[in-house]
Amino acid sequence: MDQPSGRSFMQVLCEKYSPENFPYRRGPGMGVHVPATPQGSPMKDRLNLPSVLVLNSCGITCAGDENEIAAFCAHVSELDLSDNKLEDWHEVSKIVSNVPHLEFLNLSSNPLSLSVLERRCAGSFAGVRKLVLNNSKASWETVHTILQELPDLEELFLCLNDYETVSCSPVCCQSLKLLHITDNNLQDWTEIRKLGIMFPSLDTLILANNNLTTIEESEDSLARLFPNLRSINLHKSGLHCWEDIDKLNSFPKLKEVKLLGIPLLQSYTTEERRKLLIARLPSIVKLNGSIVADGEREDSERFFIRYYMDFPEEEVPFRYHELVTKYGKLEPLAVVDLRPQSSVKVEVHFQDKVEEMSIRLDQTVAELKKHLKTVVQLSTSNMLLFYLDQEAPFGPEEMKYSSRALHSYGIRDGDKIYVEPRMK
Repeated sequence: MDQPSGRSFMQVLCEKYSPENFPYRRGPGMGVHVPATPQGSPMKDRLNLPSVLVLNSCGITCAGDENEIAAFCAHVSELDLSDNKLEDWHEVSKIVSNVPHLEFLNLSSNPLSLSVLERRCAGSFAGVRKLVLNNSKASWETVHTILQELPDLEELFLCLNDYETVSCSPVCCQSLKLLHITDNNLQDWTEIRKLGIMFPSLDTLILANNNLTTIEESEDSLARLFPNLRSINLHKSGLHCWEDIDKLNSFPKLKEVKLLGIPLLQSYTTEERRKLLIARLPSIVKLNGSIVADGEREDSERFFIRYYMDFPEEEVPFRYHELVTKYGKLEPLAVVDLRPQSSVKVEVHFQDKVEEMSIRLDQTVAELKKHLKTVVQLSTSNMLLFYLDQEAPFGPEEMKYSSRALHSYGIRDGDKIYVEPRMK
């Protein structure tokens, strides 16, 4: 068989990790290793390979010399081949089968949908625990073949693959713990439930940027479908009613939820969104990436009671009655206006005259003097002002700085301002 044209894995490996481009280094996390090579190999002692190889966007189309791959990659545990030009699974198999300790493999953005993955090729992936097939347009048939041949697969990434439906595998994958299937077009819950059937041990399900509109499943069925689900990400899904949020409580082990950017929450403030979600999801410990502390949960549940206390009975959620049983019926919170006061009423004293005036606190001392000119019949240059706080123990304070704002004195209703002519 003719070898495919283009750059080979081994050619790129030699170029990138040559001593000139990747000098030999030691230190924590470097994983540097120089393996023994076959007798007569021109690359003996030339490559300084870490255990994590990053060969993305290198134009790789084929494997190259398999003996060289086996000699230099015996210690490699992680391999990033994303955004290359690999379109034949046989070539991928030649690479992977010669990396015996490989646990992480990234094949994102390779045109692998152009070939069929045969089971004997998939068998070379047997030791892989984390597999990334984002934007590879891998068919579900390809995914099923991989699942049958990877008994220890724990994490699978299937993002950006244009999936509108899910095809069930003939066998369950008991090992998979994390499924990352964002940025597809999975709208119907009947497709999501197939994931629960295929992956019964799933711990984390990341469904962000799909168009899921509702969770059409009974509570008992949800518990059976995802019995081990601990974390779910529904960012930017199409969920639009609170009943769908309530159904998340049916997952018996759910502790983490992400729900940003869904239509249901658009009409609420940021504070309302978080508190209403926390109150409806009593078992979660992390919401949208932030820990839910005990104090925040109690505040949210009390907020929930007050939020719904004036709703018609038919619109009050069941969770409201549960929380009333827990906390009792709460009184509405008093409305407190915390805005700073903009004006006050003070007594202006000049000689033997006293006049009550309303003054703006956003004006300066100079502006106040102009305002008082007509009251005291003094020019601003011939006017001295003294402020007396009714609770001050030290007597009047001269208002000597013309540009100082009145609010900085802490003037309140009932305080006094004394005006005296400047002594010549």
